[in-house]
Amino acid sequence: MPLVSTRWLAVTLVLASTPLMATSLDAALDESQRLAADAKASQARIEQLDDASREMLGEYRAALQQAEALQGYNLQLQELVAAQRKELAGYQEQLDGIERTQEAVTPQMRRMVEVLGEFIAADLPFLPDERSDRLAQLQDLLPRADVSLAEKYRRILEAYQVESDYGRTLEAWRGELPVEGAASRSVEFLRLGRVMLYFQTLDGHESGWWNPQSRSWETLDGSARRPLRQAIAIARQEQAPALLDLPLKTLAQEAAQ
Repeated sequence: MPLVSTRWLAVTLVLASTPLMATSLDAALDESQRLAADAKASQARIEQLDDASREMLGEYRAALQQAEALQGYNLQLQELVAAQRKELAGYQEQLDGIERTQEAVTPQMRRMVEVLGEFIAADLPFLPDERSDRLAQLQDLLPRADVSLAEKYRRILEAYQVESDYGRTLEAWRGELPVEGAASRSVEFLRLGRVMLYFQTLDGHESGWWNPQSRSWETLDGSARRPLRQAIAIARQEQAPALLDLPLKTLAQEAAQ
């Protein structure tokens, strides 16, 4: 009898403790699920932090590369600036040299124009309008600031070249012969280099030459008419070149006469 009671008591205890064990198990399961959820959330946060770290690392590396590129670009700019400064210094030296050249050349060019004018005034009086206009253009050109020094010098040399060429050419043209105290006459002029300057009336009845000593026009005798007419035709390329017998008078001959 006591043994039976003990069995029943054990069964009773087991049955009585079953609800308590179920409650503890549920609580454990809940706690396990909560821990799993917390672990999952922690893992998600870790993964987010890992992604953020990777992104920050990538940005950091990109920033380093950009910094290296900027550093190289800055070095290149420094070299470029140094080269430009050196080039500017060279330009400044050239400008200073140009200014010194202008200071030396400008008076020389002005003197060249003055000498050209004196030469034209003392020369044979041929093509007076053309030569005077050329001289006036040079005189107007010298003070102009919009014309370079090289262009001014080129124009002066060009004028000198034209005057020089006059001494090696035979030229004929129609113009007006000034007559003292009367109206000018239309005549044919003939220039033999810078040696002689002749005229002949359009009807061919009168011929003359420029006397440098008296600086006046003088009439030649009738023997000069035909050779002058022929020389004028040759100068105008209306006749083939031929040997001319032109009257030549020198200053020595005039002085002797």
